[in-house]
Amino acid sequence: MTTTIKDLGEIELLNRLKRFMRTGQIDDDLAEINIMNKGLLINTDLLVEKIHFSDEISNAKDIGWKCITTNISDLICSGSENIISFTVGLVLPPNTHWEWVENLYEGMMEAMQEFGGEIIGGDCSCGETKMISITAIGEMSPPRLHRGNALPGDYIVSTGFHGLSRLGLALLTSEQLPTEVQISPELTNRAIKAHKRPQPAVKALKALIECKPESTSWRAAGTDSSDGLIESIRGICQSSNCQAVLSKTSILKYPDWPKDSIWDKWILNGGEDYELILTLPKEWAEALSKKLKYAQIIGFIKEGKPNIFWENLEPINLEDSNQYQHF
Repeated sequence: MTTTIKDLGEIELLNRLKRFMRTGQIDDDLAEINIMNKGLLINTDLLVEKIHFSDEISNAKDIGWKCITTNISDLICSGSENIISFTVGLVLPPNTHWEWVENLYEGMMEAMQEFGGEIIGGDCSCGETKMISITAIGEMSPPRLHRGNALPGDYIVSTGFHGLSRLGLALLTSEQLPTEVQISPELTNRAIKAHKRPQPAVKALKALIECKPESTSWRAAGTDSSDGLIESIRGICQSSNCQAVLSKTSILKYPDWPKDSIWDKWILNGGEDYELILTLPKEWAEALSKKLKYAQIIGFIKEGKPNIFWENLEPINLEDSNQYQHF
């Protein structure tokens, strides 16, 4: 007989979840973190079933992995190398199977074993729709990447490929592709993995720190491309009150990516790729592009009212970004 959350009740549910945490960690209604003389970065993400995740395309372990890694990405793109801990809030319908919850936490643990951190508590409640709230805590250290740190003259750097997660979603949901093309098995596997098991840009942050020229300060602007490449650059322009000029020929395309230009929209606006998007002084940007295999200088920052242009000064229509709107 399959055990549901209603069968377990709250006390037994919490008792079972204790094995994913240190002994005694959730015996109180709060969590304790002992950090001496260190700044912390804190991020909270709320994921709602049928909006951010679906059992129809991802199993519970993959959902757990994605819950943790997307939060880690937010810490990394702010400059945090040391991931400390997570709290997990759950809203579950009473007929949710315990096995689903167990697998969710197993996926979280897999991600933490690879990238760091531990679960230190959370909360559980009953509701009609599954919801997962993750609060991630990391240590603040140089460089403190911030969308508002860009200055005219900075180079814009992307640390990897875009469009893969969007293609993976389309393949998983049997969505009609932009054009009728044959997707190679290698690209298919890479795209599905990118969507179901995203990888935060840990190596990119380490490379950024290691290659900083001594002659430059730690000032750098950064975000991740969770909302899409163009949207991430728009966010930097808005926060830094500047303009971006991009080179079409410099934006990476994954090998075997369809050549029809209509597919470029998924590269520019697809979202959930979790690469670092940075603006850096010229010397630092050039050093990073040499050190990190897929780091690419894709444009530069200039003065002006927030906007994004191609290098021929053709404006990029941000209204065509197809970014997901919550409300």
